Amino acid sequence: MEYRRFGSKVGDVAIGWGETDDNVSLEALNKAFDLGINFYDTADFYGLGRSEELIGKAFGNSDKVIIATKAGHRVGDDGRILLDYSRDHMINAVEKSLKRLKREAIDLFQFHSAKVSHLKQGECIEAAERLKEQGKIRYWGISLATFDPYPEYQFLKDTGLCSSYQIVFNIINQRALDLIKDAETNGSGIIARMVLQFGLLTGTMKPGRKFEETDHRSFRVNDELIKTVNASLREVWEMAAREGLTPLDLAVSYPLWQPGVSTVIPGIKTAKQAVENTKAVHPVNGLLDSMIKDLYKSDLYKVTELMQALG
Repeated sequence: MEYRRFGSKVGDVAIGWGETDDNVSLEALNKAFDLGINFYDTADFYGLGRSEELIGKAFGNSDKVIIATKAGHRVGDDGRILLDYSRDHMINAVEKSLKRLKREAIDLFQFHSAKVSHLKQGECIEAAERLKEQGKIRYWGISLATFDPYPEYQFLKDTGLCSSYQIVFNIINQRALDLIKDAETNGSGIIARMVLQFGLLTGTMKPGRKFEETDHRSFRVNDELIKTVNASLREVWEMAAREGLTPLDLAVSYPLWQPGVSTVIPGIKTAKQAVENTKAVHPVNGLLDSMIKDLYKSDLYKVTELMQALG
């Protein structure tokens, strides 16, 4: 495991939330820690707090891990998901997260998919700054939109207050590439999520794949998308294989080849995945990096458009 500067030193690979059995999750968390993974990303909305509770059970107030969480989503009285970036909600959310995580301070607090309209109201920023002054959070940032992260990025960049940006960045969604380059010049941390893009970039997904109704991929991944991704990446995967890299290796490593990316969140649910994803990190391969960027400009951006249409 290599470590990069992000306020504190964080490992190349981080662990995010995935719904699974509690014992399996705890085993995955402990295995990830044993492998040198020290950055753990969650949200108060994941499992309605259960994700934070499991991380708290695994690590408590340990200073050997860096914990990031998010707030801004909540369930209304009628069961609908509401967006709430008010001052009171942000402060209350952090207080509750601290208890679930069993920590004295949250290392990185993030606005969960806030839009410019929320940021302009100013309450969430005011709350984050107050919480930082009180020592309840160390840094704050934002988890940005999948397909158009720029409006919120530019707004927060202009404030000079935001420490990190969590983005979607992978082989078939490179819309945030210019953002990464710009953030690096400003010294901001970049967390890349969805590096496997629902498993599409592992090279193992075939047409006909069925998902449970409760799995969000049931409406975000279809045969057309699977076929398009597999066909578009065939030559890249073949070239990677000649370099000794599997599709998984390439998917995890490619975002880390971009200067400015602090860590990646591949989505680890099991101890086995923790081992596989940690081993998947490989040094920069300039030829493959250039080939993927060129392919995105000529062809892969169409895959991104197809994904956006699916939702």
